[in-house]
Order: sequence, then C-alpha cells, then structure tokens
Amino acid sequence: MPTFLFSLFPIFSFLFSILFRWTFNLTMKQDSINTLYKTGYLSDIDLHFAKFITGFEKNEAPDLYLAAALVSRSTGNGDGCLDLDAVTRNSIHFGLNGENELKPPGLSKWTETLTKSRAVGKPGDIRPLILDKKNRLYLYRYWDYEQQLSTNICERINNDIDKLDITILSNGLNRLFPENGPFNWQKVATVMAAMKRFCIITGGPGTGKTFTMAKTLALLLALSSGKRLRILLAAPTGKAAARIGESIKAAKKTLDCSGDILAAIPSEAYTIHRMLKTIPGSPYFYYNAENQLPADIVVVDEASMMDLALTTKLFEAIKSHARIILIGDRDQLASVETGFVLADICDREHIDMFSTAFCQRYKEMTRQDMDVSQLSLQNRPGLYDHITVLKKSFRFADFGGIGVCSRAVNQGKADEALFHIKNSPDQISWKKLSGSDDISRFLPETVIKGYAQYLNTPDPLKALELFNQFKILCAVKFGPTGVNEINRLTEEILIENSLIERPHSPTFPWYRGRPVLITRNDYSLDLFNGDIGITLPAPELKSNDLYVYFAGVSGQVRRFHPHRLPEHETAYAMTVHKSQGSEFETVLLIFPNQDYPVLSRELVYTGMTRARKHISIWGTEKIIEGAVLRFIDRTSGLKDALWGK
Repeated sequence: MPTFLFSLFPIFSFLFSILFRWTFNLTMKQDSINTLYKTGYLSDIDLHFAKFITGFEKNEAPDLYLAAALVSRSTGNGDGCLDLDAVTRNSIHFGLNGENELKPPGLSKWTETLTKSRAVGKPGDIRPLILDKKNRLYLYRYWDYEQQLSTNICERINNDIDKLDITILSNGLNRLFPENGPFNWQKVATVMAAMKRFCIITGGPGTGKTFTMAKTLALLLALSSGKRLRILLAAPTGKAAARIGESIKAAKKTLDCSGDILAAIPSEAYTIHRMLKTIPGSPYFYYNAENQLPADIVVVDEASMMDLALTTKLFEAIKSHARIILIGDRDQLASVETGFVLADICDREHIDMFSTAFCQRYKEMTRQDMDVSQLSLQNRPGLYDHITVLKKSFRFADFGGIGVCSRAVNQGKADEALFHIKNSPDQISWKKLSGSDDISRFLPETVIKGYAQYLNTPDPLKALELFNQFKILCAVKFGPTGVNEINRLTEEILIENSLIERPHSPTFPWYRGRPVLITRNDYSLDLFNGDIGITLPAPELKSNDLYVYFAGVSGQVRRFHPHRLPEHETAYAMTVHKSQGSEFETVLLIFPNQDYPVLSRELVYTGMTRARKHISIWGTEKIIEGAVLRFIDRTSGLKDALWGK
C-alpha cells in the first residue's frame, strides 16, 4: 500500500467517526420519535406533518422533525403553540403514567436549527412555522389568529366612548339599580359597558350575569336617545343560545323601563356560527372582515367555550365602532378546540383592579366610590378597566354546599373541597367507589328516581322540561365510568324496570323516551351541537310512529323524524365538556377509577356548578384530590400580547 494512504488514515478515521456518530444520533432520534408514536404520545397526523415540514430541507433534519411533530401535538391538545423553553427544561415524559423520559435537544442548539430552516420564520414572515422571541413555536395559522385577535382587542380598548349623557345615564342607573345596599358589582358592569366598546362580565353560576346583561341593554338603549340600536345575542352552542334567550326574556319582565325599550331588547339568540353564516364546505363565514355584521352591540354568552379561531373570526366580523360584550365564567373548562381565550383575556391573576381614571369617572356618574383594591392603577389601565367580576351568588349560600365547595376547587384547595363534598348533605351527596361493581349497585336507584317521571309523560314539552331536571355527568367518555358505558347501563336499568322498551334492532335503536344529544350542527334544520331531544309518538296522531322533539325558541316544540337528524348520541349521560351552557336541578357526577390528563379543577368546578340545587358525587378521594390540584394551563402568546408580559 502506498505510504501516502497511511498518512490519510487518521483523516479517514476522523471523517468515518463523524459520519457514524451523525448516523447513530439520527437513528437514535428517529427511534425515540417512533417510541413516542408507539406509546400514543404522537399521532399519525403529527408524524405526517413533521414529514411535510422536513420536506423543505435538503438534508435530514431530526431536530426540526421532532419540533414539528411536537407543535402539531400541542395544537391538537388545545395549546396555541409549543413552548420550547418548557420542553427543554422539563423534558418529554410519556407512557401510561409519564414514567418514560425523552430529552430534547438543548434550547440554543434547537432554536439555531429552527431559525436556519426554510420552513420556519420569525413573526411577520409567511412560513409554515413561526418562532417568536420567547422561543414559542407556532403553526402559522394560530400565530396569525393570535395577532389578529390581540390587535383587534387592543384597538377597541384604546377607543372608549366619551360622549355619554350623564343625566340619562344617572337616571337609568337609579331606575335599574334602586337599592342602596352593599356595593353592587352588577352596576359596575353596566357602567363599564356604557363606557367601553369592549368589556367582559364574568362570575360564577348564579351571580346574575345574564340579568345584568338585560339591565345593561336597557341602559344602552336609553342612552341612544331614540336611535334604533341593532343588537345581536349569541352563544357558542344551540343549548347556550336558547338559555340566554330564555334568561333575557325572563329578565325583561322585571325591568323598570318603557315599553319601547323592552320591545327593543331582543330575546332571540343565535349560535355564533349561525349569526356569522357558515359557508358550506368552508372554514369561512359570510360575515367577515370585509363584510361585517350589521350590528351596534354584539353580546356573546358562555364565552369560555369559544376557541381561538372562532373568537378571531367573530371579532373581525364586528365593526370597530360596535360594542362587544362577552359574558362567561372564566373558571370553567377551556374550549374543546385550540385556545383558552376567555381566561387569557381576563388574566385570572389580575382582575379586581381599576385605573384611577375609571374610578373617578364611575364616581362622577354614580356619586359612589369604587369598592376596589388599594392596588388601583395609575396610568396602566390596559384591560383592567374592561373586566367586571360579579362576586355575589344568588343561587348558592356563602357558608356551605355547592358554592363554598366550588370556590375551594377553584383555589386548588383539595382537602377543603373534599371536606365539603363529604359534609354538605343539604346540597352534596358523596359515594366512594371501591370497584367497578359499585356503579352497577348504586346506579339503578338514582336512574329510576331521576328519569321515571319524564318517561311516564306523553306530552313532549313537559317531557323535555322533566328530563332536564336531572342529568348524569361523566368526566370521561370511555371506560367503566365513561359516558358510553353509563348510557348502556342506564338503558338496561330502564328496560329491566319496564320504563322503556328494548330497541327492535341495532340498525334502528329508537324507542319511546330515548333522549338524544346533537353532536353536529345542521343549519338547514336549525339543530345545533348540544341540543337535546326526546323521542315520543305524536300525541295528536293515532299512529305509533316515533318523532324526536326539541324545544323551540318561543317555548314551542319542534319535531323531526329520527332519520332526518344530524349526528347524535344517546344522552342519559354526557361528558362535563358537553354539559357546558346547561344547568339541571340535580346532577350525578361520576369520576373514573384511574387518573386521566383531562381531570382538572376546571372540570370538577364545571361539573359541580351545573347543579342548581343538589349534586351527587361518586369517585375516590385520590382521583378527586388529583383533579383539584391539576389546572388547565394552555400555552399561548395571547395573554402576553394583551397584558404586555
């Protein structure tokens, strides 16, 4: 062998070692990603998206592949973006109980790789992925939604309504709030809505959010000096839209104002999709930034259920001079889709503070001092002056039961919450589940007591009213304590007790009394996700043909042949998520016998506060304690954009 080849051997050896290490590391990273996929941490769509993103590169890009797969997963789980700082700091834990760990690349190396990629841009670029200065990695679409929404809100809060007739406003407030009792936060919310083009009225169940809204609309109509205001009421689901319409209608009967103003307050509410007019086969709406809603005031109830995409499209479709009033409970569950919008806008850590200027203006209008924290702001009002928290519950007492327990849950006080669950027999019943057989033993008595009355009622409207007095709520959909199994057990119990008949065949699962929950909007039928119907023969017909009856907007019922319904499911039991926007006289809340990531204090709070009078809670102390200690913390940049953090 020639001598010069021996001299090159160290170089070849060095190059081979580099190639081997690169190939070995690439194989190891690919194996790690495959492990994440096999254990269910990553889904098919995550891997397909990662492959699409790395297709922009000329060479293998395992760090980019991992980042793309993780940002796809994060968005699918409801986060607006992937926080690379958090991922590198905490590593990736996967497996049934998170017992396996995968260490990602170092932060500086990872971000350097991403910034060099043709698939990744900085804010303002049009690239599939956007990496901002705080090392948050976005899908472009969700970065754009955040920017549009935050910009829209900031423009509205910087454009207050200055010209208000103080005489009309003061007279209206004295008429609508005649009491001289303790400080009234409902009054603050009404004044705020008069002064602002954007505001939020938040608070727990029974704090009078919708009642306050009715008074607010009456005041705004009085301030319009005879000008016809176009007011739209909306909510994310059909059920929530029906409820705000019913609540406003009931509240109008108590208002001290002229007949003209009462007539101008609308009672009909729409789903947001129906109000914006969905374009079939498209994610877009008829009303948008170029073709805005013909409205002066838009009120949205149950705003906690709105996701980032829908909220952005809604705000873009509302004229800049119009008022937007959001109503909702900031402590409820986040939307099913991406984002935790109401919580981000409210910034739950800072909500009971007002600027000095707002306090002074409130006193000028009401001749009353603001009862606020000493930490009032000087020249940094931001969103503080646009959020009112209603504190007094007119439904739950301050000293026990559901009200006190739900507040303990909100504060993450698991021991205190468990104490109230076990020691508030007037409003809360507790059953400890020792095993899967307990459900079969406990359920029959509760089911028969809760559902027998509506099943013995031939009148569809009365049956709907009775059915909505009791509901079984489950934390999860699958498993021995999930919605599917509880619905199956409930049907068997009712069949065994001759309250319903067994369906004739699996292809026609219909029987007298079957309750159904609509799970997909059908605008041609005016049936929406969350609507509940009852299956009954038509009382006025001699035939035994079955129809499904739904409550109409004006108090009447609407009926449909079962074959005409959009996607639906049996609804003796539903998930806590599906129950948002609904309330029932009594509730049975069932927890699973093992921990799931979905279990959180927001879920416990939402489930508990669906009950007006009484709730039965079945589960184990360990599972409930774990749920109360876990809170929803969705990653996004919306809060930073609005609050300057």
